[in-house]
Amino acid sequence: MKVAAWAWFFLAALLCAGAGIAHGADAGANSREALRTKYGALQDRLSHNAFQRPLALNSSETSNSVAGDIYTLVNYPFATVNAALNGLDNWCDILILHLNTKYCRASATGQGGILNMRIGKKFDQPLDEAYPMEFAYRVAAPAPNYLLIKLSADEGPLSTRDYRIVLEAIPLENGQTFIHLSYSYSYGIVGRFAMQIYLGTTGKDKVGFTVAGTQPDGQPLLMGGTRGLVERNTMRYYLAIEAFLGALSEAPQAQFEKRIRDWYAAIERYPRQLHEMEQGAYLEMKRSENQRQRAGLPEFGKMLAGRGTPE
Repeated sequence: MKVAAWAWFFLAALLCAGAGIAHGADAGANSREALRTKYGALQDRLSHNAFQRPLALNSSETSNSVAGDIYTLVNYPFATVNAALNGLDNWCDILILHLNTKYCRASATGQGGILNMRIGKKFDQPLDEAYPMEFAYRVAAPAPNYLLIKLSADEGPLSTRDYRIVLEAIPLENGQTFIHLSYSYSYGIVGRFAMQIYLGTTGKDKVGFTVAGTQPDGQPLLMGGTRGLVERNTMRYYLAIEAFLGALSEAPQAQFEKRIRDWYAAIERYPRQLHEMEQGAYLEMKRSENQRQRAGLPEFGKMLAGRGTPE
């Protein structure tokens, strides 16, 4: 039973704390020129895909890591995207939209910032029952007409490590912005065991977006396993970014409500992969978490420093 409890916290961390750059898209590959080249290479996939939007999704895995990448066009000028995503506090507003993010507090540092987060279950939950994660935030390689944001955590629960979120963006001549979002993590023996438990039980029938083959009835066979998991969460994080951008035109006091409604509507476009709870339950949960987040919790730092072991 103890292993099962730890396994849940591991999976919750993967579902939400997270972050990541695909290992194939390491620091050396991030540049304005490389992203422009990728945009040219993806023209056909951006125009013809099952997402009904200009979006391409890739996933990969090794014996000890998994990664997802989304490339997409957004109908916002680069200046808008740059101003919105080049802001430490805004990332808490983005990440809190995910089902499993229970709390996020940003604090500036000399070289960027820190996101102190709590990751939990898919219902309103006391923070001392959620798992603490800390992510370093920095704006890397500042350059004209190129945005590169990196979030990273060196370690997590159950021998997980190397959590990464990387977002890069460039302007296009038509006024749109081309975005690349990467998400990944690595895990050890204990983490692999926990993943096997999840994929053999709760996650057995869950799928991602990549077509991995054809079923006997001729229908597409969608990617399952760890690649299916990372595809689902890469999409959840991208849709959170999209919801955040879409709410910027509202009055400040109305933005949060628009974000949570738009995020839920967006995931429901892909119910086979992303539906987890009903709209009313999600909205009520996020309103409660938002009130807690806006109030600020002075005891949170002590909770994080103690790295309280989940029961």
